[in-house]
Amino acid sequence: MINIVYRLKSPKFFEEAIDDIELDGVVVRPTYLSICQADQRYYQGSRPPEILSEKLPMALIHEAVGEVVSDSESVFKPGDNVVMIPNTPFGEDCYRANYSTLSKFRGSGFDGFTSDLISLNHDRLVKLPDDFNLEVSSFIELISVAYQGIMKFMEFKKPSCKVLGVWGDGNLGYITALLLKQICPDSKVIVFGKHMENLNLFSFADNVYMIHNVPDDLRIDHAFECVGSAASQSAIEQIIDLINPQGTINLFGVSEYPIPINTRMLLEKGLMIQGNSRSEREDFEGVVNLLEENPQLFSYLSKLITNVCEVKSIDDLKTAFDKDYISNFGKTILKWEI
Repeated sequence: MINIVYRLKSPKFFEEAIDDIELDGVVVRPTYLSICQADQRYYQGSRPPEILSEKLPMALIHEAVGEVVSDSESVFKPGDNVVMIPNTPFGEDCYRANYSTLSKFRGSGFDGFTSDLISLNHDRLVKLPDDFNLEVSSFIELISVAYQGIMKFMEFKKPSCKVLGVWGDGNLGYITALLLKQICPDSKVIVFGKHMENLNLFSFADNVYMIHNVPDDLRIDHAFECVGSAASQSAIEQIIDLINPQGTINLFGVSEYPIPINTRMLLEKGLMIQGNSRSEREDFEGVVNLLEENPQLFSYLSKLITNVCEVKSIDDLKTAFDKDYISNFGKTILKWEI
């Protein structure tokens, strides 16, 4: 079956490409997509030149929902709304699939979801309830990353869990803090950030602090770093200063460059560092169940949506990326009508 894929050929330049699509499995038409910072790094050309040369041309976007067109095994019905899972295992080993070297990731290792149609295996889809907000659902992938890290933290945390600190006042910090309040209701959640206009949106948090105005006697039991980039260095430094002995530091932020860490205090306090990246099917299912059982979360998550762009052409796609780039906070949603 003929399909059109919209690939980034070089920074800020998209092109249409005709492709064949397999009818085995499930064919999905994307309906709502969400731009991630990783997509922007490709679009702006801010990845190292050798990476761009290796990856492009490539269809972007790994956060998306769609509507089932056909299913060769009739597991899904035409018209079902589904969230698509970008992590794609190509074999099995002893590692969780989102950390396995045998997995590829859409919008990074191969084509993402900017396409007329997508062919996926059944296990790469999770059905959504009919009443779900599809604009919010478009970034369930990002929510699942925070969920995955929190679930892993719950396995290894020490008993004392009175105060949880979240560093970062961006999208991931917001989602992580929101999920922590839901999953750990008996814990106090404190958010540390640089932008008071963002921190004012964290109405569900127990406290918010500007990073340069933290009480001297404040201590936390566990930390979640959602800053990334070069700024993660100062965030990790502050975390190590404020965290109690034997706490866990959960790292979510991505940096293109090595980040120094104060290993002396890390050893002295007996701290544990957890790295978190991507997610897998069980995390998507967990998020869908969490949202279904706690529909009030949609009202909080909808506050992250700053742009909803109808995309009917490549020019519209470029405009959406340009709008997203100048937004300091929030998610740009693509209503996919191309």
